[in-house]
Amino acid sequence: MDLYDFSEVKEAPRKKRASGIFWNILTILVLVVMLCFAAVFLMIYLDPNSNINPFPPPTNDSALIPATATIAPRNTLVPSWTPTQEIILATNTPGPTHTPLFTSNVVENPAEIEPTVTPNPDDYAFVAQEGSPSAISGSQFHPDAGCQWLGVGGQATSLNGESVRGLFVVVGGSLTGVGQVDNITMTGLAPQYGSGGFEITLSNDLVASENTLWVQLLDAQNLPLSTRIYFSTYADCDKNLIIIYFDQVR
Repeated sequence: MDLYDFSEVKEAPRKKRASGIFWNILTILVLVVMLCFAAVFLMIYLDPNSNINPFPPPTNDSALIPATATIAPRNTLVPSWTPTQEIILATNTPGPTHTPLFTSNVVENPAEIEPTVTPNPDDYAFVAQEGSPSAISGSQFHPDAGCQWLGVGGQATSLNGESVRGLFVVVGGSLTGVGQVDNITMTGLAPQYGSGGFEITLSNDLVASENTLWVQLLDAQNLPLSTRIYFSTYADCDKNLIIIYFDQVR
C-alpha cells in the first residue's frame, strides 16, 4: 500500500435551509395581496359608487335642498325707511250680497261692443271712505308751496278704526304736462294725515284733469287690497290737494 494513497471521500448533501422556504412563501403572499389591492383599486376607480368603496363620493340630492323663496318687490322705497311693526289686517265674514237683475238692451250691431268687466268692491278689503275723493287747499299741509304744488294724500284705517301702516299706495294714470304717472308710497310715511297717512306729489304746477288718475292699495305681495279709485284734479289753489281715505270693510 502506497504511503500517500488517498481515498476519495464523498461529502454529505446539504439540506435546504428552512428560512429560505419561509421567505419564498412570504414573497408569494405579498404578491397576492398586492394583486388584490390593485384589483380593488381598479374597481373603485371604474365605479366610485361601488359598495366596496369605503369613502364613496357625496351625492347631491336636490330633494334634500330646501327651496329659497325670493320676493321681487314692485318698487323700491326710500332706503332709510324701515317698517317698525307687523301689519295684521282684521277680517270678518261678509254677509250675502244683492245681485241686481240683468237688463238687456237691444243693440243694432253687438259685434262692435267690447265686453267690459267691472270690479266688484265687495271683493276688496278696503274701500274709499264716504266723501272721498275730495279736493281741499294744499296750504293746510304745505303752507310754503302756495299754488306751485299738486298732490294726493290720505290715510288707511282698519275695521276698528285704527290707522294701518305698511300698505303700498300706488298712483297711476296720466296728467297733462306730466305724461304717464306711476308713483308709489306706503301708508305711515306721511303722519300729518294720521298714523297711517300717505302723500304723493303729482306736479309742481296746477293741472286740471277729469278722472285720468287713480289710486289703489296693495299688500306686500303686490295684490290689490282696493279697487282703483279714479279722481280729478283742478287748476285751483283751493283744490290742489286731493284727499282720499280708505276704510277696511273685511
